[in-house]
Amino acid sequence: MQDTALPWLVLERTHSSVQVGLLLFCRYVPFSVFGLWAGVLADRFDNRLMLMLTQAASMCVAAALAAETFLHGSLGFVYALAVLGGAAVVFDSPNRQTLMFRLVGREELPNAVALNSSLFSAGRVVGPAVGGVVIAAAGVGWCFAVNAISFLAVLLALALMRVTELYSLDRGEGRPRGLAAIREGLSFVRHRRGLRLVIVGVGVVAIVGFNVRVLIPVMTVKTLHSGPHTLGVLFGCFGIGALAGALYAASAERPRWRRSLISLGAFGIALLALGIFQSVWSAGALLVVGGAAFSIWTATSQAMLQVGSPDALRGRVVSLYLMVFGGLSPIGSLLSGWLADLGGTRLAFLIAGGAVSATAVYSAVDIRAEHGHEPAGRATRFLEPPT
Repeated sequence: MQDTALPWLVLERTHSSVQVGLLLFCRYVPFSVFGLWAGVLADRFDNRLMLMLTQAASMCVAAALAAETFLHGSLGFVYALAVLGGAAVVFDSPNRQTLMFRLVGREELPNAVALNSSLFSAGRVVGPAVGGVVIAAAGVGWCFAVNAISFLAVLLALALMRVTELYSLDRGEGRPRGLAAIREGLSFVRHRRGLRLVIVGVGVVAIVGFNVRVLIPVMTVKTLHSGPHTLGVLFGCFGIGALAGALYAASAERPRWRRSLISLGAFGIALLALGIFQSVWSAGALLVVGGAAFSIWTATSQAMLQVGSPDALRGRVVSLYLMVFGGLSPIGSLLSGWLADLGGTRLAFLIAGGAVSATAVYSAVDIRAEHGHEPAGRATRFLEPPT
């Protein structure tokens, strides 16, 4: 609900797609600043306690957004809260991913990653749909207020975990700290070709593909000439597809390159089609397809990174993924907003779809060249961590 309400609040006050892009820039710029450091902390401290701290911080940000909206504060305060909320997410994500490993162990990790994605996708279905109704009926502020209250359930669940039943982590002795720890994580990814390929795909999607969230509100208002109900429906369509894709990924035994590349290519094609067919019905159908493809690709990529990382480095590898994804998203948000102002959402979607599709083709060619004797779907040897 909050992710639906924030861009709508800015668009309602400014009527500018560039300002919506600036909001997403503020939301994700902490990934560039703190991303790698968050992984270092996740590899050193108790992940459950760190999660409780980050979730409490996110709750405070949501409560402050509600207060700002009800009191009609300044837009600058909204941008500042977006930065603080993004910082909380930066430190939350690697700890959540590592705690997931401690809950299920290595063998069940790919399924757990996909199920985790399905829960987020379910939120993308319910949240925007309810958010659109709440915005129309009661105002934007109530979306933030409900979100703030919801964190109490998360904190209670974390507090009630039986820590003695969690899987142990082999983090070794004499672990490096600070910049040395960051260099160790970067060196590990640099020497693993498969992990590098995943990170390249993440970077392209972050710059041009993930900013569908910036373009949906702009398309709703300026292209489709609709209101918050249509906004909720379109976000909900993307969420329905994402939920279906995540449930499909959860049924898979292991992460496979073929699944990753096909879903990345399908996401690119859906974005291209959104630049060509621009009606409410066609946009809804294409967002379902795009959401499913994006969710399958995301779950598979995250599982690849986690399965291919040793316990001592998992937090830093995941944080690199999140830093690239979140750190490049601010640039992509501004780029998408500028392209939408320059040539409408048609131009923005066409460029995004073309870049994502080209990345899928490049990755397929690279894997085939490296493992020409081995089916791409089974080329998992260059993901396995060293023994």
